[in-house]
Amino acid sequence: MNKSFKKWSLFLVSLTTFGLLATIYLSSATAGNETLSNSAKVVASSDPISYASVWDRETEPDYSGTLDMIVYRSPSCGCCGVWVEHAKKHGFQIEDIKTESIAALKQRYNIPPELVSCHTAIIDGYVIEGHVPADDIKRFLAQKPQLAGLAVPGMPLGTPGMESGDRKQAFQVLAFNDRGEVEIFKEYQSY
Repeated sequence: MNKSFKKWSLFLVSLTTFGLLATIYLSSATAGNETLSNSAKVVASSDPISYASVWDRETEPDYSGTLDMIVYRSPSCGCCGVWVEHAKKHGFQIEDIKTESIAALKQRYNIPPELVSCHTAIIDGYVIEGHVPADDIKRFLAQKPQLAGLAVPGMPLGTPGMESGDRKQAFQVLAFNDRGEVEIFKEYQSY
């Protein structure tokens, strides 16, 4: 086994373990009358349960391009499933492939190691790595840039699939090309 593959595998196992632990923690955390989950805030009351997410608002309603997306993810990563649901809410048609070969897949699509996250999606020939908001994907696809794709490296709290009540980290959606060159596509400081 080559050295690069071992590094990728170790990194992805660590990342998946972190995601699993975060999912377990966030799903069981409570504060007063509120139950926090990684997908939405649920407030206990006698009214019907309602879910609210900053990512539910659609800001690219006029997008008319392809909506067929393949998502590759580890079978043990809960946040990836929540991100898939986020993408579906925005109209994407998902082929959800659970695989243990995530490291090899990321190498196949030449995703720079510093941009890696827990799941990888392919849409219209582009790579979407990690917890990228659905509206950013639509805006990117509408532009049809000469780039390889978008990435949100790691697993920042507050991104789609990594929501934890009001806890949010600033993050960047990064665009990258086949040579590994990176530029900021969108930055989220307060959202």
